[in-house]
Amino acid sequence: MGFKVKKQRKSKRQRGQTTYGHGARKKWKGSGHRGGKGMAGSGKRADQKKTLVNKLYGNDYFGKKGVTSRKTEKDRNKVMNLGAIEKNYDHLMKKHGENGTLELKDYKILGEGEIRKVKLVVREISETALEKIKKAGGDVEVIKKKVEKITAAPKEKAAAKPEKVVAERKTVPEAKKPKEEK
Repeated sequence: MGFKVKKQRKSKRQRGQTTYGHGARKKWKGSGHRGGKGMAGSGKRADQKKTLVNKLYGNDYFGKKGVTSRKTEKDRNKVMNLGAIEKNYDHLMKKHGENGTLELKDYKILGEGEIRKVKLVVREISETALEKIKKAGGDVEVIKKKVEKITAAPKEKAAAKPEKVVAERKTVPEAKKPKEEK
């Protein structure tokens, strides 16, 4: 008759070790590698949470966002082609029109496309766009924004007001006619 040998439990052999034979400490915690409740541990590689996160926040939650260097910074000036004005004329007149004049004060107008006879108030306009509008019998008014700096005396420097923006209307002169010979 053999005698019983009591096998030592693994947990007893692992006393004094934090990982108990499971590699990194985080690997043997409850609920996988979650790292906590809620959105804790929802980092780049939290694959088991990605379906939930995408459902709640869409695909824009992970990854790089739109910070660009100064070299690649977008041109923030609003521009519009004549073709786009012609195509969306009725919609633009409802939104920006007043007394038959289309007021696009924030836009620079470029000359791609054709246009009907139209009255425009714009921030800036290219030469080709101006020629096309004049050729169609239209009229353009250009608004230049002028920045005036308000200077203050040295004592009043702290109480100085910020820069003041003043809009100045400037009409574009009619196309120059050649002088008649006598």
